[in-house]
Amino acid sequence: MLDRRGIVWFGFLFFLLFEVTLEQIEPLSSQTERAALLQLRASLGLRSKEWPRKPDPCLIWIGITCQNGRVVGINISGFRRTRLGRRNPQFAVDALANFTLLQSFNASNFPLPGPIPNWFGLSLPSLRVLDLRSCSIVNAIPSTLGNLTNLTALYLSDNNLTGTVPDTLGQLSALSVLDLSRNSLVGSLPTSFAFLANLSRLRYLNLSSNGLTSLPAQLGGLTSLVDLDLSDNSFSGGVLPDLKRLRNLRRMILANSRLNGPLPADLFTASLRLQIIVLSQNNFTGSLPVGLWSLPRLTLLDVSANNFSGLLPNSSSAANATIAVLNVSHNKFYGGLTPVLQRFSFVDLSNNYFEGKVLDFIRNASLDSNCLQNVTNQRTTVECASFYAERGLSFDNFGRPNSTNPPTGSRKSNKTKIILAAVLGGLGLFALLVFLLVLLLLCTRKRGNSNQRGNGVGPAPAGGSPPHPGASINFSNIGDSFTYHQLLQATGDFNDTNLLKHGHTGDLFNGVLENGIPVVIKRIDMHSTKKDAYLVELDFFSKVSHQRFVPLLGHCIKNENEKFLVYKHMPNGDLSNSLFYKNATSEDGTLQSLDWITRLKIATGAAEALTYLHQECIPPIVHRDIQASSILLDDKYEVRLGSLSEACAQEGDTHQSKITRFLRLPQSSEQGTS
Repeated sequence: MLDRRGIVWFGFLFFLLFEVTLEQIEPLSSQTERAALLQLRASLGLRSKEWPRKPDPCLIWIGITCQNGRVVGINISGFRRTRLGRRNPQFAVDALANFTLLQSFNASNFPLPGPIPNWFGLSLPSLRVLDLRSCSIVNAIPSTLGNLTNLTALYLSDNNLTGTVPDTLGQLSALSVLDLSRNSLVGSLPTSFAFLANLSRLRYLNLSSNGLTSLPAQLGGLTSLVDLDLSDNSFSGGVLPDLKRLRNLRRMILANSRLNGPLPADLFTASLRLQIIVLSQNNFTGSLPVGLWSLPRLTLLDVSANNFSGLLPNSSSAANATIAVLNVSHNKFYGGLTPVLQRFSFVDLSNNYFEGKVLDFIRNASLDSNCLQNVTNQRTTVECASFYAERGLSFDNFGRPNSTNPPTGSRKSNKTKIILAAVLGGLGLFALLVFLLVLLLLCTRKRGNSNQRGNGVGPAPAGGSPPHPGASINFSNIGDSFTYHQLLQATGDFNDTNLLKHGHTGDLFNGVLENGIPVVIKRIDMHSTKKDAYLVELDFFSKVSHQRFVPLLGHCIKNENEKFLVYKHMPNGDLSNSLFYKNATSEDGTLQSLDWITRLKIATGAAEALTYLHQECIPPIVHRDIQASSILLDDKYEVRLGSLSEACAQEGDTHQSKITRFLRLPQSSEQGTS
């Protein structure tokens, strides 16, 4: 009996699976929709790899979803156009009007330059999901989109949309997701968004990175809202949504939106489900609402870079939530640290005016630029005392005796003393500088007389060998630090077609960075060149800054076997190319050459670079590799001296013969190092 029942159940399940499979593989039955797909394929320039011409679209085509032989979903996200289609890409999707049962159209990350056609909201009544993220769309959002009453998700982010948000979008009663972020929308958010009868199902609203200027006060009517991101806008005033009605809100991002004024005292209540709150980079004032500290589900609170002030509450409610992160940096909070911080696993309290001792449980924290005791990198005593005195409070003077409580009557006399001390100190410093300058001139004259008698050759300087070239280099001050992957992308995996030449310290490649800046990248093989060659050049750029040297944009030196230096691209190459390998011809077909004015300009520029090295650098620096290929020319034929890996600083007079030898000048008894 059991076996018979098992056979019956097996047969029933097999029938269900077979029926579902037949439904999924049912071919396209509408000839109108097949013709429309072929038309869409041609207008968008889609490849045969994704949409082959002959096979059935419902069975073979990628991104096509069918039900009962009709097209209900089209997904071309990330598709590539044919070579012909890439020549003139347009928002050419007129064929979509023939899909009366279409529920989803996803073209994200597929270029559709042009405006959204008005018929979109009139000819697609069944559309539920419209995803046009990163499609290069321009102009305004058509108001006809408000007719898509079945729409549940509208994604239009990362485009070039302009104008205002249409009021008609408030008619989309079924809408759950609305993402209009990273566009150029302006004006006010429509008041139609804020009424319960309209967008009561909206859960995700993202309008960040636009130019919106005001919010409706009734935004709290979106009672189903879970995620709200209004950051990076230009809102004026301090109007915030009525959070008491947003019971389901989990995430609220209002950073860098030019909001100002104090926060309402009753804005946050313990009944809210907020987990992430970001109010940073605004101009909020006053103290933080007490209810904010008692939100039970809070995991991130960021109110940095505002003008908040006041004391921390002295409560320890919800202290068991130890995974939360708190950032109140760059404000004007003051007073002592309290147990309310115990609920946070990391706190950033930097750039405030907190005083007193650091509590024992505070371990993972940033405390710089405060007035705390026994902590490094704090504000000065004068700065802290003045801040507290302006508020009629006494400063604990970092726990030292004689705490500062400057009386109000003596402020004027203290200010007079400070000014007098500053004036006298300045005069004393000026006199000291004059004395040192006179002493330096006397020593220089005496040394010049000695050089004339001794033919410019002095004793070798005492001391050991010079330090390692890379010992004192601050790499953070020498351009950007690039990754190896960025340089591979910039040079096409160091393709031979981008190879400029083989230098004596490395191979030079043309490249283009992600932001479109053309560069020249030197690849240095550590096995075939001196290990310190690149450090000599980095050391040079860390100490020398002058317009006559080729700009160093960055470096990549983490690889042990290869090092990379990134320079600014010089459009006119080097002097040897301009003199000997000029290929450009004039309109009459004759060979172009440098005119004498340009030649004089180049010679003067090279002389300025060398003069700076020999006379303005202390100690003087010798280039040691001056030749036509070392003199680079920008787009205006201004000289930018390169090939700096052999540059060497010269200490003392004993190196005068080396300098004159490398400059190929005769020995002179006066200023031989120039």
